[in-house]
Amino acid sequence: MVMTDPDPKAFAAGCAATLVVVAGIWLGSRGLKHFDPALAWYAIGSALAAFAVGYRFTLWAQRPPSRMYFKRGLQLLARRRFKFPISSFKNETPAVSGFDASTFQRLNTSAASLPALTLGRSLASDFVAQDFILHRSIYRWVMHLCLSGGCTLAFAVTFPLVFGWVHFEPSNGHAEMYRVLLFGFDVDAVHVQSVKARLLFNALNISAALVLIGLLMAATRRVTNAGERATQTFLEDLLPLLLIFAVTATGLMLTVSYKFMAGRGHSTIAGAHFISVIALLFHIPFGKLFHMFQRTCSLCVSLYKQTGETGPRARCLRCEKDYASQMHVSDLKLVLDQLGFDYRFALSPGEIHYQDICPACRRRMLALNHGRAVGR
Repeated sequence: MVMTDPDPKAFAAGCAATLVVVAGIWLGSRGLKHFDPALAWYAIGSALAAFAVGYRFTLWAQRPPSRMYFKRGLQLLARRRFKFPISSFKNETPAVSGFDASTFQRLNTSAASLPALTLGRSLASDFVAQDFILHRSIYRWVMHLCLSGGCTLAFAVTFPLVFGWVHFEPSNGHAEMYRVLLFGFDVDAVHVQSVKARLLFNALNISAALVLIGLLMAATRRVTNAGERATQTFLEDLLPLLLIFAVTATGLMLTVSYKFMAGRGHSTIAGAHFISVIALLFHIPFGKLFHMFQRTCSLCVSLYKQTGETGPRARCLRCEKDYASQMHVSDLKLVLDQLGFDYRFALSPGEIHYQDICPACRRRMLALNHGRAVGR
């Protein structure tokens, strides 16, 4: 194995993510006033996991394709007028590349105004409703909704409690009333016998039930689907499910211990739960579950696609048909150059790029060249 030095940008991003978590714990718990020392190891594990996520995400975001999407997406999100680099076409004549001064002007102004609801729609459809899975299979959609919804609810409850952002205090003069404090501020009061209190105190159990349904559906699919059995691997596909199951099962066992077993075995179960949680946190940056952070790029892609649909279109040099947005083709050329792929070839009166030809014509050209190679 070849050891390499840490990437400076990724290391700085990991340190920044860790500092954000530590600062959030300190500030949110009012200088650790509302921080439970018994949960200190959970907080330390969260801070270390934040470093790993920040490091890995920065490495991934620096790759030319993802960097281009984030760059354009952030520019569009900020409603800035961005300019396409003309330098990448300096060796191409206007007749061949299809670019002239008016085209560049339209490219530079097409992203000036985007509907404000684009980002919200993408967030709702890609992150909440997960419509991209619904188009593939209703079964997989329900399965992912149970897994993502249950895990999101669990994270939304667990992290604020562990970090000391949320805690409960008995109300003065009323033994069955509890005050809910958020960041040290009194935001609500609940009666212990109310429906609201039962939902709050059993939120983790509700999330666990949703996750178990999703896990059962996922396990059934991986056992019965021939395609999944042929392609799945233990580290990428089965280990994440096992880790999530371990966290969910031990969490439910804690509830069973103090509600139905008078606390027997609670310390052993708590230890097993802690180990499974830390294992899951450390697996997230390096396994399949890291896609939950990679999905943020889809927001940039949505803005990118809308700009491409409303902006200038690229036309094939062979058949002259519209096949993609000019912005996408231009950026694709830049990314290919950054990756070290040169798809330019000489053709009188100048030089053209393979990406200026539509996919259908590329297939036709491939078939024609194969035919020529075999003498037909």
